Amino acid sequence: MCGRFALTTPQDSVLTTFSAQPSPRLAERLGNLGPRWNVCPTTDIPVVLSHEGKRLLAPLRWGFVPRWYKSPTGGPLLINARSETIAEKPAFREACRERRCLIPADGFYEWTKLGERRQPHWIRPAAGPPEGSLFAFAGVWQTWKNPEDGQRLAACAIVTAGAGPDLESLHHREPVVIAPDDAPLWLGEAGRGAATLMRPAPEGFWAHHTVHPRVNGVKDDDPELIAPWEPEEA
Repeated sequence: MCGRFALTTPQDSVLTTFSAQPSPRLAERLGNLGPRWNVCPTTDIPVVLSHEGKRLLAPLRWGFVPRWYKSPTGGPLLINARSETIAEKPAFREACRERRCLIPADGFYEWTKLGERRQPHWIRPAAGPPEGSLFAFAGVWQTWKNPEDGQRLAACAIVTAGAGPDLESLHHREPVVIAPDDAPLWLGEAGRGAATLMRPAPEGFWAHHTVHPRVNGVKDDDPELIAPWEPEEA
């Protein structure tokens, strides 16, 4: 799964990497995309969408809201969507067909059990530096309409697959990563076949190390969160 991630790459580099333009609401909701070392569910995140022939970097809430929810908290918090069932689940099947997106990141966190504690790990592309290299999670999104006042909320979820060899010792799931050459297919710009992209990363793609449990706190957000840290014996 993926429950926390980091995006520290400057906004201009994100736009260039994904050949996107900033949406009109990006600055209003996210400012100039300063570095974020501890991105948490229910916060606004920058997401790449394909809209009317253009790619936009737009602010979406991380936490998908099915159309039948009476409020954003009207049911389970859906931050991830399982690739094996995404095309069948009522919450995701329409978005899977029509509203796929790219969620930029530099790395993410996963937890293992250490005695009675949960030990966090920093995970990033092995080919890059320890602080991570820009890549994109596969995502799906849709706009939810409040039945009370008609207000709209655009929200997204990260697609996951069964863990590959790099991460199976940490967790049985991992987020799906979309390679740059596959972005047009995932975004629906290159016809059908996006389902073939919903798979774990190839062996050797990920590297990881343990980090301080301070990342568990939603208010902590600084570069030291990803620094290697050796836990004491449980």
